[in-house]
Amino acid sequence: MKTQNHLYKPEIVTTADGSESVYVPALDENYHSHHGAIREAMHVFIDAGLNYVAAGSPNGIQVLEVGFGTGLNAFLTLMYAREREILVEYTGLEKYPLPPEFCEKLNYSMQISDSERWYHAIQFAPWQKMVEIDTRFQLLKLEQDLLTWKGLESTYHLIYFDAFGFRAQEELWQPEIFVQMFHVLRSGGILTTYASKGVVRRAMTAAGFIVTKLPGPPGKREMVRAQKPII
Repeated sequence: MKTQNHLYKPEIVTTADGSESVYVPALDENYHSHHGAIREAMHVFIDAGLNYVAAGSPNGIQVLEVGFGTGLNAFLTLMYAREREILVEYTGLEKYPLPPEFCEKLNYSMQISDSERWYHAIQFAPWQKMVEIDTRFQLLKLEQDLLTWKGLESTYHLIYFDAFGFRAQEELWQPEIFVQMFHVLRSGGILTTYASKGVVRRAMTAAGFIVTKLPGPPGKREMVRAQKPII
């Protein structure tokens, strides 16, 4: 598969909780918080997102991730699904996929016991095709620009909005993007993100979301959970 990551020359860095992340010098941007990659992902996406919706979706959860990145959020979601015995159908959008050989150098499976095979399976799963990683976890990785992606209406229970920050990718935090996110969420669906800038919250509100500020992960005062009203 062709990617443009050679332009970015990504580097592996260690974060404060011992888990590794990726730094992109060309953008001066990290894939995760330097206060802890796994710690941030657990707080923002698993605890504030997946755990929040799981009880209300007994027949399974459809998750959309904007910014598949290193696959960390998908990996943690898979481990959660196995532990809690819930069904998850997971779609990850990524414009510039990282090579799986590069991602396998990250130490996530060393941080979580008995998980190496699952992270490997996520990394080497084919793109553009839904595959069963586990009986409780199906994965569709799409090499796709969010700006041109057209998702089906009312599909997802939960969106992990994990694009690069506003400074690096301002175009992904505009009102029309959140109108699109609103469109693909089911009634009562949730979008969760690490971002809490006023301009982002206003864009979400203008799209129709009910926006709630929550305590952020270590090193960040606030994060956001946005809900599509129940119709």
